[in-house]
Amino acid sequence: MSMSRPITPLLTVDVIIEMTDRPGRPVVLIERRNPPPGWALPGGFVDVGETLEAAAVREAREETSLEVNLQVLLGNYSDPARDARGHTVSAVYIGEAAGVPFAADDAIDLGLFDPEHCPELAFDHRRIIEDYLHYRAHGVRVPLRDRENACG
Repeated sequence: MSMSRPITPLLTVDVIIEMTDRPGRPVVLIERRNPPPGWALPGGFVDVGETLEAAAVREAREETSLEVNLQVLLGNYSDPARDARGHTVSAVYIGEAAGVPFAADDAIDLGLFDPEHCPELAFDHRRIIEDYLHYRAHGVRVPLRDRENACG
């Protein structure tokens, strides 16, 4: 007897890349080539046969040309409304890198930003940055209950 596969959300990763060789450890944001337009954290879809961590490092490299050293899993973001293209679940990592990033692959541009002063962001990435700032200030992740309605 064979079981049918469940229909599930698509799995993605996003990376908050802290530039360790710059004052204030700015973060890297990319300007998206594909819809939805705007600024976002580097990231993308996990390939079959790939770990979340390998996908995060690969996506960061493809979009920013940086070799990222992942430090911590910030959290998982799963609000069905987080991506207008369909339900995605993202594992979001904090990583470190040094050097000169440049935009490639799905990124048409990139910039280094003080996370307290980011441009308008696509998806739920504003909420993710807010959670990151909480982690950066206090050394602890935001409690799960505070992640409800993450697209608000």
